[in-house]
Amino acid sequence: MSLSKKLRSAITEAMEHHGGPRAAMLESLRMIQQEHGWVCDAHLEEAAALLGVTTAEMEDVATFYSLIFRQPVGEKVILLCDGASCYLNGAEDVRDAVMKRLGIGFGQTTPDGKYTLINICCVGGCDHAPAGVIGRNRKLVGPLTPDTIDQILGEDAK
Repeated sequence: MSLSKKLRSAITEAMEHHGGPRAAMLESLRMIQQEHGWVCDAHLEEAAALLGVTTAEMEDVATFYSLIFRQPVGEKVILLCDGASCYLNGAEDVRDAVMKRLGIGFGQTTPDGKYTLINICCVGGCDHAPAGVIGRNRKLVGPLTPDTIDQILGEDAK
């Protein structure tokens, strides 16, 4: 499994755009994850070689950022905010409704591989609290209620 020609080119361009290989490591990981949903060892090693950094340096960056996924995740990743604004506006009720609806807890993926649920301290959507982010395009959703969960997840979550 190797990186696509387009992704290899984008990583090289990122190195030039960001002013060097180390500055482009996070962007490279983000692009790999955007295309594949997560960053496997083979892709991390290939990106490191392209940038001219060690695999360990790349791994350090990948594991520092909790939203760079180093193991497979669902087709849609749901980041539910548990920050102060969300908590004060009913995030616990939303959390319970999502967990019940999907049958999973935080850090888990549905058996069909469609959804992964992750809690996060803030999604930057305090004006939409309680809020979350869903999908590879990281769409901000909110204000959420237990009654709007079906609208957010869509028909395929039933």
